[in-house]
Amino acid sequence: MSTEELEREEFYEHFKYVAHQGQEPLRVDKFLMNFIENATRNKIQQAAKAGNVLVNEKPVKPNYKVKPNDVVRVVLAHPPHENLLVAEDIPLDIVYEDNQVIVVNKPAGMVVHPGHGNYSGTLVNGLIHHVENLPENSSERPGLVHRLDKDTSGLLVVAKTEFAMAHLSKQFFDRTTERLYVALVWGNIEENEGTVEGHIGRSFKNRLQMDVFTDGEYGKHAVTHYKVLERFSYVTLVQCKLETGRTHQIRAHMKHIGHTLFNDARYGGDTILKGTTFTKYKQFVENCFKILPRQALHAKTLGFTHPTTGEFLQFNSEIPSDIAQCLEKWRTYTVNQKE
Repeated sequence: MSTEELEREEFYEHFKYVAHQGQEPLRVDKFLMNFIENATRNKIQQAAKAGNVLVNEKPVKPNYKVKPNDVVRVVLAHPPHENLLVAEDIPLDIVYEDNQVIVVNKPAGMVVHPGHGNYSGTLVNGLIHHVENLPENSSERPGLVHRLDKDTSGLLVVAKTEFAMAHLSKQFFDRTTERLYVALVWGNIEENEGTVEGHIGRSFKNRLQMDVFTDGEYGKHAVTHYKVLERFSYVTLVQCKLETGRTHQIRAHMKHIGHTLFNDARYGGDTILKGTTFTKYKQFVENCFKILPRQALHAKTLGFTHPTTGEFLQFNSEIPSDIAQCLEKWRTYTVNQKE
């Protein structure tokens, strides 16, 4: 082993991605840009020039073309920031707590765990201040057995012991938990209820999005059941019941059936997808976006079996004020339209 290889052995892996079999040749700096949130192309290029971007264990230049099945890694001299967890006195909305579990109502805008670009102010930073020695999951994240996206609000259960971690993880794996979300989506859903089924995997076009792959050759099996709660002129309020829990599952599944979440910027819901061409309507929708500056998704109900008592616990949370105000505007708009 050369001196250079020995030195690299002491580096810490920050990111690792395996190019899919369908990957078209793409510069490694552009490839990594698709994966790493908040990273600039210049920073990635500098890392590559410094020998910190490896493909199949060999350092490459920024213009290296990534091919199918290439293993791309970014290694740096310091450990990932998310591994350097700092306890922070962050106010948490704790709905329930005992010696095994904590149920938290997460506000929109709070990141669940530290990651690239978000190293403080996360739910985990607050949890480790609130509880010492939380057990770590397989990704070394204290207490977490599931997660919510940054701009999704709602209920989350956290394990306080190794036993609770194993017990809850198995419940999520076996799909015996209850998870109900409310979502405002673009368009008038024809059926009163239905099921979306389709494998979910990272999009080939935009690696920050998830796509639905109906042939099942790529991604992970995912099932979402939906039920219409209220119809407005050009948007619909639905309840979504998760049978599986994939990244961006509701967001990807609803877009797949033509009903993107209202104001979901990542999936194109932050533009007017349904409605009239009137200037007044455009102004109305923009006002709704200002009231609700995030995707209209809230984890309203959470149910699980308690690890030690065996009792099935169910928790409900109020719809947050930003979604509630937006719904009220749509109600008023719909009533005025009919008059």
